[in-house]
Amino acid sequence: MWNRSGCNIRKDKLLTGKQLAELNISILPRIGEKRAKLFYKLGINNLFDLLYYIPRRYEDRRVRVTLDHVQNGELVTVFGRIVNIEEVKLRRNLTLLRAVISGNFGICNALWFNQPFLKRTLRKGLPIAITGKVERNLYGYEISVLDYETGDLKKPVHVGRIVPVYGTTEELSQRMLRRIIYQTVVNYAGKVKDVLPPDMIKKLNLMPISQALTQIHFPSDMKSLASARERLVYEELFLFETGLSRIQQHIRKDGVARLPKTSLPDDFLALLPFPLTEAQHQVIAEVKSDISSSKRMYRLMQGDVGCGKTVVALYALLYAVAAGYQGVLMAPTEVLAEQHFLGISRLVSQLGVKVDLLTGSMGKKEREQSLEMLKTGATDLMIGTHALLEEEVSFWNLGLVVIDEQHRFGVKQRDLLLLKAAAPDVLIMTATPIPRSLTLTVYGDLDLSIINELPPGRKKVKTYYLPSTEKGRVYRFARKELEAGRQVYVVCPLIEESDHLDVEAAVARYHELCQEFPDFQVALIHGKLKIEEKDRVMDAFRRGEINLLVATSVIEVGIDVPNASLIVIEGVERFGLAQLHQLRGRVGRGTQESYCVLIGSPRTEEARERIKILVKYHDGFHVAEKDLVLRGPGELLGMKQHGCSDFRIVNIFKDIQYLLKTKQIVKNYYNQNQDLNQDLWDEIYFRFPKLVLGLKI
Repeated sequence: MWNRSGCNIRKDKLLTGKQLAELNISILPRIGEKRAKLFYKLGINNLFDLLYYIPRRYEDRRVRVTLDHVQNGELVTVFGRIVNIEEVKLRRNLTLLRAVISGNFGICNALWFNQPFLKRTLRKGLPIAITGKVERNLYGYEISVLDYETGDLKKPVHVGRIVPVYGTTEELSQRMLRRIIYQTVVNYAGKVKDVLPPDMIKKLNLMPISQALTQIHFPSDMKSLASARERLVYEELFLFETGLSRIQQHIRKDGVARLPKTSLPDDFLALLPFPLTEAQHQVIAEVKSDISSSKRMYRLMQGDVGCGKTVVALYALLYAVAAGYQGVLMAPTEVLAEQHFLGISRLVSQLGVKVDLLTGSMGKKEREQSLEMLKTGATDLMIGTHALLEEEVSFWNLGLVVIDEQHRFGVKQRDLLLLKAAAPDVLIMTATPIPRSLTLTVYGDLDLSIINELPPGRKKVKTYYLPSTEKGRVYRFARKELEAGRQVYVVCPLIEESDHLDVEAAVARYHELCQEFPDFQVALIHGKLKIEEKDRVMDAFRRGEINLLVATSVIEVGIDVPNASLIVIEGVERFGLAQLHQLRGRVGRGTQESYCVLIGSPRTEEARERIKILVKYHDGFHVAEKDLVLRGPGELLGMKQHGCSDFRIVNIFKDIQYLLKTKQIVKNYYNQNQDLNQDLWDEIYFRFPKLVLGLKI
């Protein structure tokens, strides 16, 4: 067999995915360079892309032997012969091609609208199968044809079988795409090399890869389709999990045992004005074990709003400092970095620990001073944003990296920070609870710690939704809370992804509420304020000197005011579920009843569903699970930054049972076969190129 580029493909040679990807789509018959551009738009560049271009859905177009009991509008497929055909001009620019078809089912009229060119291919006596919507009227059965196929139907493509329906473009018809994929499957499915270990195929009773690729596109029946998908899911998960195992081995092999030389971590715990929960104690024990061992720590810590993740992260940082190292905490935004800096500075002010801040908006002189102190070791803990990644940022002796909200960083960005030391320990924390299925894939190379317990005394925040037309009721209730000595947050809606416009909205709402509540102290906080001004406002709010705080989403995390009993979120439809849950967590931190009131005018079904979820569910993990169902895994955590984005078949929400089974298989297999063959590694890094980045850290 020869392709158009002259490359000889031996008939007996099996091709890996990487080798299939080296064969451009333009080599196939009926494509060529011009039509190949249409395939490129679909992300189909080569033979591998085409073979693994999985149908969006399937239609059962198997032939019916009778039209008895069919419902008007039902999709049916019948097979017979054309006994008569005529073209009728109904009006200007509207023609009807009517064919009388006779078969075992009886007789029907097949109708094609505005397709006069079919007269050249459809003729009297021709065997034909048609699929379309049936209507029964005075003339008998009429079928408005959606698709058809002529011939004896021994090898049907478009009708007479379970038919795949693909995503396509206007310029590339479904029939053309389906026909090309059919020919590709016939010619190449049998040439694909099976990468799964034979023992795994036998143990799980999986069909061969050639059969799976054939059945996933053109299934014989629904059972075969399910078996084909199962086979391909296991293949993807095996390659992904094997790659993760390689990363886990690599990133942990060069660890350093960091043992405290002072009592700094315990002194910190003794100064806390509140006791830790059992869950916090458990995670601290896990972190201590990691940092003090020669195995490099690479751990994800997650938990619900207000569970105390920052305290645990700070303990870990102080543990590293006590061992003679520096620690760094990287946050995705300046607002969050500033909040961490202010909060951590307050907590360690009595311990003699030098904490500094590095962000992109700092002045040149201030920045140079921070960089010098970091380089010489005068700074123990550095808090910052992406500014930490710049080349001139140099640490004296970096021992621990804490990354907050990892999913908001790209893999390359994360790795730039980790490369600033030989083998720093890594603790990733997220204030957005992640469903287990996502955790096992997106963060599959990390050990997992979960803080599943809130501090004692926390009450469930009662959550309500009211339309914008009833805003007056909300603020009458807000006045009652203020008169009772409580404090209130009012969060302004996001206009769009623009700090400037968000600030404008907050300023305007601030002036309105000052007039509406002249007998109370009203203040404003937003991301454009200088850090000193934000600190002043928040301190005044904590002390109760400010009654009502108007804010943008800058208060999403890191704010703890026990006397705040009500948060009003305006324009609720403009916020994501995770962000709404974080904002709700600003109240309910005291002993009194607390409330979250959502105000808005949702226009889409998804926005209305988000509101229903937040009103019904209060646990962050439940919220995250519902968010995953609502939006799909590709959006929830910005998957384009992770290996998960390369899944073609796996649905991490639906395929959790396969994932768990594969993890165990890979664990056993990898332990026995650490020197895996090059073809397998080539396939792993071809399918999941982002995993290669993990081997650099």
